[in-house]
Amino acid sequence: MKPSTTTGHLLGYIRVSTGKQDEQLQHDALDQASVLKRNRYVDHGISGAKTERPALDALLADVATGDVITVYKLDRIGRSTAHVASLLEELTQRGVHIRSLSDGLDSTTPTGKAMLQMLAIFAELERSFIQERTMAGLAAARAQGRVGGRPKKVNDAKHRQAQTLRDAGESVPDIAKTLGVSVATVYRVTKSAREQARTS
Repeated sequence: MKPSTTTGHLLGYIRVSTGKQDEQLQHDALDQASVLKRNRYVDHGISGAKTERPALDALLADVATGDVITVYKLDRIGRSTAHVASLLEELTQRGVHIRSLSDGLDSTTPTGKAMLQMLAIFAELERSFIQERTMAGLAAARAQGRVGGRPKKVNDAKHRQAQTLRDAGESVPDIAKTLGVSVATVYRVTKSAREQARTS
């Protein structure tokens, strides 16, 4: 795929789930896309389901408006269709472009922008499904008498729900309202998850 003209840097992301996978294939693809080796972020031994991705977190912290993130395939950058779409939506809002070499996606082109819009629609549907499931679970808990004042601590279940909703793109105030906790609590538990990913 011929790179489009951009105003920023070309950055690459590589994820290798197991030691048996060929990392070189992804490096070769980034070579073809003119992504310099010093601008590549690599996560080793990270499965698609895991939230801990130190290199991806570093990339998202470093990327700036006008930059282009290049990946071999979209499934390298996200855990699910909804997660990929949410991440792409966030990057688009930040003025960052995404290029997936095998999928033929290049958000610097009109066709690529249209593909991103379709992914955003799917992400919104998935967010709605997650919120509905969360609300149903909380309603069932209330029906069983598990109600009361705001808990001082967030249990593991709510921690996971908060992280799932945050990953799906829900706003922190909406998550707090849904789970019946404070906004500060949501920031605290979701931020700690990201910090663990950076230090793992």
